[in-house]
Amino acid sequence: MVPIGDENPTQITPVVTYILIIVNILIFIYELTLPAPQLDQFFQLFAVVPKELTADFSGTVVNQPVPEPLTLITSQFLHGGFAHVGFNMLYLWIFGNNIEEELGHLKFLIFYLGCGILAALTQWIFSVQSPIPTLGASGAIAGVMGAYILKFPQARIITLIPLGFLFFTLRIPALFFLGFWFVQQAFNGVASLSPAAGNAMEGGVAYWAHAGGFVFGAILGPLLGLFSDRFRGM
Repeated sequence: MVPIGDENPTQITPVVTYILIIVNILIFIYELTLPAPQLDQFFQLFAVVPKELTADFSGTVVNQPVPEPLTLITSQFLHGGFAHVGFNMLYLWIFGNNIEEELGHLKFLIFYLGCGILAALTQWIFSVQSPIPTLGASGAIAGVMGAYILKFPQARIITLIPLGFLFFTLRIPALFFLGFWFVQQAFNGVASLSPAAGNAMEGGVAYWAHAGGFVFGAILGPLLGLFSDRFRGM
């Protein structure tokens, strides 16, 4: 299922959403210019490495030019492939504009980065000694989706569904579309904890970051004025 639109046109220009999309794409293009060894170093430097974050939190000096806690933000702008960045930016474009309209530009930026940080920390809790870098905007975007399901539960998401070589569309209420997505992430997160899975990033997907971002988005959105009737353009 791929959502391709919604029925809640924004009333303000979602400049922060557009800027976030542009920055993510530009950084991904830069990644494409790096040879594999340099790209690995780039990820080690700017992605969240749970083992190094654990060491930093425990007071151990981590010999990195970028402070490890700062990677909770920088990791949100890194992606591991075309599908990774493509689907993330699609979801941000679909759901981000409406939440930015409700919160305003500055609060939306705070909300977005805050959800990304909390999502990364959720993933870290389940993989504190993992040496595998975690990266991507998925956690922050999951937060946007968590706020969206509260504010627009009946909004119809135009969903593109493949059937062999043919495609058809369904208009699915956001409550069902995003609710199913969250249950799927939570289920896969629990499954990743089994001994057979090995670690909390089964198949290279940080399911706990997705589930955590979604929950924190549903919490932070109302706290930042998601349901406020005040002017929301700032």
